[in-house]
Amino acid sequence: MAYKTNVFVTAALLTWSMVGVTAAVAAEPIKIGITGPFTGGSAPMGVSMRDGVKLAVADINAKGGILGRQLQLVERDDEAKNERGVQVAQELINKEKVVATVGFANTGVALASQRFYQEAKIPVMNSVATGSIITKQFVAPENKDNYIFRTSANDTIQSKMIVDEAVGRLKYTKVAILADSTNYGQLGQKDLEKALADKGIKPVAVEKYNLKDVDMTAQLLKAKQGGAQVVLTYGIGPELAQIANGMQKINWKVPIIGSWPLSMGNFIDNAGKNGDGARMPQTFIQDGNTPVRKTFIAAYQKAYKVDRMPSAVSAAQGYDAIYLLAAAMKQAGTTDGPKVREALENLKTPVEGVITTYNKPFSHDDHDAIKPEMVNIGVVKDGRVVLAK
Repeated sequence: MAYKTNVFVTAALLTWSMVGVTAAVAAEPIKIGITGPFTGGSAPMGVSMRDGVKLAVADINAKGGILGRQLQLVERDDEAKNERGVQVAQELINKEKVVATVGFANTGVALASQRFYQEAKIPVMNSVATGSIITKQFVAPENKDNYIFRTSANDTIQSKMIVDEAVGRLKYTKVAILADSTNYGQLGQKDLEKALADKGIKPVAVEKYNLKDVDMTAQLLKAKQGGAQVVLTYGIGPELAQIANGMQKINWKVPIIGSWPLSMGNFIDNAGKNGDGARMPQTFIQDGNTPVRKTFIAAYQKAYKVDRMPSAVSAAQGYDAIYLLAAAMKQAGTTDGPKVREALENLKTPVEGVITTYNKPFSHDDHDAIKPEMVNIGVVKDGRVVLAK
């Protein structure tokens, strides 16, 4: 009798032990990578993206997480360097075992790094990088499925908007392009030239500059001598400020219209009054014109003790990326990469973000959540970006 009792007790203890192990496994956090430039000239967009992501994760975790589990961010600084981005991707996949990653602020880093996620069948949500090719790097027929998604406005959208603003609305016919030498700048330049060609216009000057260049006099003089009425830009904040300051130096004042980084804090602050009037496409402007946006802006200001976000666009796009991933995991009932990808491509429930409410934002063949109608033109005015009138 004692023997039977011991058997029952042992069996019960073993059962409870197994239940405990199962519960512990189920309660393990869901690891999500966050990679971007948290230092250097691209830091405003990387830090803002990361901080927007952290706000979203905190909101979701406070409400119980996803699938009964908390979200856990694994942060890595890719330093805006392609080789570092590759290293970070491999570390997040192989060592940290992330189930998804939000990141890539730089087009070149994205193109060099995201192939590792594609091979591992782990979804990536590009939240800042805008190169048109990014979400098309792994499409059919070479690839059956594509694991690369995006919540930023791609350069096809932006270049058309820039040209529509300069040529269509403002009626300029003599246009100069200044673009940096990175993948981002050079791909953007080609997109601009194509958008101009569609309107029958050839630029009077197309000039290139390098990161960390502090003197744009030569490039600006060529644009000025060509009779340019407007300068179109594709670059990052610090060098864009050198363009604005260089125009003041040679006593040449024409409008600057360019891609979204003209809204970055390190353009606005370094250019000062010379940056006023610069125009750019924006998915999000720091304006609490809806309850969701007002709450988001207030939470960001309180959490990070700032008035103006270093890059409001990046913060909002990072925030929304997490909510889209969370919705996909909830719908899929799992964090399994292929099933999360399938859910992202067919989200059944609208997802409320700060940029928009996303209603079926992706399909199998379209992994860009941001559509042209979601993007507005912003303008720098007195140290802030406001909606252009």
